[in-house]
Amino acid sequence: MTRMMPDCSALKLTFSGRMLLSLAVTLVFALPIFIGSADVGQAQAPSSAPDIVATWQGTLHAGQDLRTVLKITKADGGGYKADFYSIDQVPQPIPVTKITLDGSTLKYTITPFDLKYEGKLSADGKTIEGTSTQGGNALALIFTRATPETEWAIPKPPPPIPPMAADANPSFEVATIKPTKPDEQRRFLVWRGHQMETANTSLSFLISFAYGIQSKQVIGIPPWAETEKFDITAKPDTDGNPSDKQLKGMVQKLLAERFKLTFHHDTKELSVYILSVTKSGDKLTKSAGDPNGLPGLFFQGLGKLNVRNATMKDFTGLMQNTVLDRPVLDQTGLTGRFDFILNWTPDDSQFGGMGAKMPPPTDSASAPPNLYTAIQEQIGLKLEATKAPAEVTVIDHVEEPSAN
Repeated sequence: MTRMMPDCSALKLTFSGRMLLSLAVTLVFALPIFIGSADVGQAQAPSSAPDIVATWQGTLHAGQDLRTVLKITKADGGGYKADFYSIDQVPQPIPVTKITLDGSTLKYTITPFDLKYEGKLSADGKTIEGTSTQGGNALALIFTRATPETEWAIPKPPPPIPPMAADANPSFEVATIKPTKPDEQRRFLVWRGHQMETANTSLSFLISFAYGIQSKQVIGIPPWAETEKFDITAKPDTDGNPSDKQLKGMVQKLLAERFKLTFHHDTKELSVYILSVTKSGDKLTKSAGDPNGLPGLFFQGLGKLNVRNATMKDFTGLMQNTVLDRPVLDQTGLTGRFDFILNWTPDDSQFGGMGAKMPPPTDSASAPPNLYTAIQEQIGLKLEATKAPAEVTVIDHVEEPSAN
């Protein structure tokens, strides 16, 4: 599941029973992000190496046919670089992090999306037959060298949508709320184009998102608010892409208008997690993204979290609402926005709110560490369980949503 990601800003490549490349604007699983220039791995090819500088294209059969394009060029100093496209979903190129040719074996990786490919170049140099892997899921992908006559046209990206005025106080002008279909497996909240879309979202989830709190910080919520799920399409009364604060403000107004939500705040001692910086210091990278834009936090599989342009509050909000079973209090003292990847092996105590099934335990030496070790080793932070006073939201009144 992912809470996702404004138009043509955030790219998410993920498996959910199939491989998808989608746009999203979200806060918990995906929000507008900009993938900048990636480091390019260069492999010095001997003079007898086959020429792979070309446009390669192939169709990925992932429940739907997705046309994939790989544009390979020479890198400065030798070796290769490449751009990846999934042209049936988004027109923007995704920089390939590393691409090598060893004999007839072509390999490339796209690190932000945990995507790997390995294939064999045919003797005549016209095809590459191999496997594309992401999050432990593999799909066959055969690339064919394109000619000017056979090359697929790559759509031009739509013009970027400007941000809403910083002093705007938008509301949703039109909002459609429908019960989620029983067979819906996805769960997301996204900003797409000029509107917000959600799928399979409960009132409890919407409250947590809008107010940045964990479900255990909400007191007096009725049972249906956890079990009944809704799909929402809502268009604002103001043009432009909202900031994080503006998007949450619109959802707060929607909850008050359509669910008749009223509440008050209190403080209560709760079981919590404390997030702090280790003695050796954090290992985070400052983001070059828009400091007023939406953050990008999305999963590429259970335990594979990609964070872009996010604050510590964004990160703790995701962890407490999606991964962990209690509030996460930020005591890092870190300000600003960060980019990082967190990769861990989850256990049965995590992702409970998603109804996810954990893979069986593994003794593999290559398996990522547990969450607590990964947070310390990979980003220089520390997550500790304790009890502490925490703010709670006490529900005074709430109703099932009014008719559209």
